[in-house]
Amino acid sequence: MAAALPDLPMPETVMIRLLRISAYGLGTYFEPVFRRLGLTENSFHVLCLLVAAEEGSASPSELSELVGTSRANMTRILDALVSEGLVSRTIETRDGRRHVIKITRAGLKAANDAVPKMIEPLKRAFSDLSPEEFAVMEKLLRKTITSFDKGAQPLKAIA
Repeated sequence: MAAALPDLPMPETVMIRLLRISAYGLGTYFEPVFRRLGLTENSFHVLCLLVAAEEGSASPSELSELVGTSRANMTRILDALVSEGLVSRTIETRDGRRHVIKITRAGLKAANDAVPKMIEPLKRAFSDLSPEEFAVMEKLLRKTITSFDKGAQPLKAIA
């Protein structure tokens, strides 16, 4: 690739590929775990966010941003969770355009029941990293995400 596209910054290009392959690998690794739980990774993440949220509720746009998925996909995730009785969706009384998503007792139970089944796969996923390497990886990934956020500002202005 370097010979075919000599102006393409190779270290950055390779890093992007490594991050994408890692994200794909995580999805593939955890998919059977979530399937056994009757959830998806995103629906589990939504339940966890609602458990941690004040009053157990959030808006769909907040959840979309925190989960890192599109609003359209969040609507599909929430539709499934509502149909399963794990969350409820109501319209805010002061603003009829705004929906409020609230975890139900069944959703709280599902999240709590999933936790013990997640411990071993989570530990195994990073078992080849020492605690020090894990800490460095976390620090660098957080710094990378901040760099993406800062770098995206000028790109929005160009578009």
